[in-house]
Amino acid sequence: MTDKIEKDQNSDEITVKELCQLIFNTIWPPIHAAGWPFISIFAIVTVLLMMLSQILGFIGIILTAWCVFFFRDPVRATPSREGLVISPADGMVQKIVKCQLPAELEENDDKDDPLFQAKEVTRISVFLNVFDVHVNRVPIDGVVTQSIYHPGKFLSANLDKASEDNERHTICMKIKNHKSSIVFVQIAGLVARRILCDAKKDQEFKAGERYGIIRFGSRMDIYLPPKVNPMVSVGQRMLGGETVLADLKSKEKERMAEVR
Repeated sequence: MTDKIEKDQNSDEITVKELCQLIFNTIWPPIHAAGWPFISIFAIVTVLLMMLSQILGFIGIILTAWCVFFFRDPVRATPSREGLVISPADGMVQKIVKCQLPAELEENDDKDDPLFQAKEVTRISVFLNVFDVHVNRVPIDGVVTQSIYHPGKFLSANLDKASEDNERHTICMKIKNHKSSIVFVQIAGLVARRILCDAKKDQEFKAGERYGIIRFGSRMDIYLPPKVNPMVSVGQRMLGGETVLADLKSKEKERMAEVR
């Protein structure tokens, strides 16, 4: 058997090994490092349950498989054009509202920053259920200016007051080659009890790079710069690191969607 498979006559060749790796990554994506302790616990409990009962062991296997599935960290192809705001999380757009910035943010030293001058900005809320990828990604190129952990309650993440009352971690980032900053917030939910954020002040990121994870059901809020309209609508599904939320260079009006 040849060790290479031709895509077509005019394209590069792909090895059998590369093809198998592609199929494996599609079916079994990489696992986030934060998930291995949980997966190990689930696996050990499953072994103990199998010693007691085949039925309990089967249930344990299903729960362990779900745990592996939950902590998956798939590779994403992030649009790289300057000015695009990419969804930082998988999930459904739950709300798009006009509101003030999170109260925990400190006064910005840059007096010319439009985000902090505005009385209200657009907030896009993306709700993550327990089957969504929970690895969070940076929405746009820039440098972190504030990284603030705020303790709070564990209300259901689909409630509007979760943005103010729940435990969360807020990131403010100065957008590269732009006057404005952008803010995005990891919010714990009813089930989620742990937010992991690796982004530090003065750290530089590119859009789509991983910066944290929220364990189990949760929510992400994205506060857009003033006069930037969202290019998504309530009810749409997002892919973290891939779906374009907004375009800083676009003058397009806010988009509407219909269920069909």
